[in-house]
Amino acid sequence: MDSIQEMVNSLPFLTIISAILAYVMATRFNLYPVIIYVSKTKKLMDEPEERSVHTDKVPKLGGMGLFITFSLTLLLFVPFLKNTVSDLSNLLSLLSTTIILLFLGIKNDLVFMTTKKKLVIQLIAISMVCVLQDVRITDFHGLLGIGELPYFVSILFTIFVFVLVINSVNLIDGIDGLAASISILASLGFGIAFFMADNFIMTLLSAVLIGSLLGFLKYNFSDDSKIFMGDCGSLIVGFLLAYQGIKFLNINPENVQFYNSNNSAILLLAILSYPLFDLLRVFVVRMMQKKSPFVADSNHIHHRLLRLGLNHKQATFLLFVSNFTLIIITFFTIDLQINLSLIVVVCFGCLLYLLPFLGVFEEFEEKVIVAEVPNSERNVFSNPNLSSKVSQSENEVEESVIKLINLEKSNGFKSVFETQNKNLTSKRVQEIETWTRKKRVP
Repeated sequence: MDSIQEMVNSLPFLTIISAILAYVMATRFNLYPVIIYVSKTKKLMDEPEERSVHTDKVPKLGGMGLFITFSLTLLLFVPFLKNTVSDLSNLLSLLSTTIILLFLGIKNDLVFMTTKKKLVIQLIAISMVCVLQDVRITDFHGLLGIGELPYFVSILFTIFVFVLVINSVNLIDGIDGLAASISILASLGFGIAFFMADNFIMTLLSAVLIGSLLGFLKYNFSDDSKIFMGDCGSLIVGFLLAYQGIKFLNINPENVQFYNSNNSAILLLAILSYPLFDLLRVFVVRMMQKKSPFVADSNHIHHRLLRLGLNHKQATFLLFVSNFTLIIITFFTIDLQINLSLIVVVCFGCLLYLLPFLGVFEEFEEKVIVAEVPNSERNVFSNPNLSSKVSQSENEVEESVIKLINLEKSNGFKSVFETQNKNLTSKRVQEIETWTRKKRVP
């Protein structure tokens, strides 16, 4: 009897059961179907627009299901752990922060909010965790020649990291399954580290988040019951990844034997590499184009993969594998000097994530594009007899091409591409623009 009780209270058992329960709660209790029904009834839908890679109205409050699944499962298993008063206090402040971010995301999903307002609320929520829990980055361990940080600098830098990760996850939530899949991979990496360090509550948190995200993916990939994560989901998931990441940096080195804990920051960069790299890249591109870095566009890596002909699942899988590959490379080079290890991560990260932008994909030329589009979609592309308003911006033209392909799949209208290859590339988009410009009706 004692052995059974000991097994039930053991960390491996609780970890597995909590992840399974979170998944079952998300998929077997009609949680998401109810949210989908209410969203459709009250018209709380994501309306397709010029930048959208989907053509149908889709519910976008999946974050509510994520929050309910995550918080209820976590609270259900907390009594099984040997918690101190400090642990319970930290858990309450963590859930309080997620509630704030949940309502921020819901409001932004339903009513547009300015970037400044969103940032202010994020800073308030994050400060609660950083100050009340003293969750902060305290030491760079020689990275870029920086050692221990003063308290005030540590608080400010930690808040900056939280904001960076939260919004980077928010930005990659552009195609089906991507944000959730990358977040599952990151939480799995953090969870393994917490498990090896015997950090019960953080291991449980990672496991519950993984189970919740897996349950959400079932509906996010569904054709009949599709739902988007929305800002209310991506803000929460981004916050929880940042929280796990900073806790990961603060694992006691005495409890770590399977990797060099002094280089934890490099491993953290690898784990969160895709959202951070994509954020940095789009900001640089927008500023080079003399645009505000906060103005949304379709210049993300996942958009590029769609233009190359991949569907949502293929693009998500490719980026998942790329991120996983970089984590493995970093893990096996973690014993290098910390700055050399940083160079390895940056070089391999650039190679993996910039591969879709290499010139090898620009070799095909578009000869002729003829499309018979339904009257309701004449503003996308048209035959010579229909009026067509064509933007001079390459990004907007590429967005129209993506929309055309999605319309072909959903509405079944005829589209003829007389090419050697159907993959869309920037070089061929220039010919698309030239062709459509000639066909415009003055």
